[in-house]
Amino acid sequence: MGAPRTGALLLAAVLLVTGCAPDPGGAPPEPAGTAPAAAASSAPASSGPAPSAPVPSAAAPPPGAATTAPGAGPAAEPGAGPDLDDPASLAVVVNKRRPLDPPDWAPAALEDVEGHLLRPEAAAAARGLLTAARADGVPIRIVSGYRSFAEQSGTYAGWVARKGRAAADTASARPGHSEHQTGLAVDVGDGSGCDLQVCFDGTAAAAWVAEHGPEHGFVVRYPWGEHGTTGYWYEPWHLRYLGPERARELVRSGAATLEEFSGLPPAPDYGPAAG
Repeated sequence: MGAPRTGALLLAAVLLVTGCAPDPGGAPPEPAGTAPAAAASSAPASSGPAPSAPVPSAAAPPPGAATTAPGAGPAAEPGAGPDLDDPASLAVVVNKRRPLDPPDWAPAALEDVEGHLLRPEAAAAARGLLTAARADGVPIRIVSGYRSFAEQSGTYAGWVARKGRAAADTASARPGHSEHQTGLAVDVGDGSGCDLQVCFDGTAAAAWVAEHGPEHGFVVRYPWGEHGTTGYWYEPWHLRYLGPERARELVRSGAATLEEFSGLPPAPDYGPAAG
């Protein structure tokens, strides 16, 4: 990693308050140098938990158990074409200008993977990814998986109450706008002290998932330097499940982001479409 990028990573780690931060009541003080709320509101946030405090996971059922969410939408039909709007589709795109519809949508079923919940398709793939990485001698673990609309609502409301809406938008994803709510997003780490922090970029686990993740259907959702499109700063730990075929197709296309690959406009902030 060159000196300019290293410096930028360190600066990002110091200045940014991340977007899936834990409840503000238990959150650490803002790091020195954080921009005032009025100025920070225009800066893209990170979708992941605050660097110095891991996000609590949703309560998990016994290993291997599946749960069904009342009122959840039907699963996508096998062989159906990509549907970027359907929350049940593996191709769905969720960002600051594309909320889930309905906003409180929940997966029809969730499975436990080492204490974290994911949709069955993503869960099976995540187990394969973990097994393959560990077989290659790479330490890796899941840090965060599915988070419900209710959980995200409580977290976001806490930030609004403490810091105001403008600052909250730099620290916590609005409910209905989080990829974790789809059950297709997973945050990984290696327990080295860089979990959910920018320094994870320099770990063997980050290098492995960037190279081999597509083989298992996962892509790094928020790449380096693409925050103007994704709305989030670089998160080498945040993986999005697309399915092996679509993930490899994205890599072959040369597209830098899921938005570009899907033919969608950038979503740097909460525009009019986000309500």
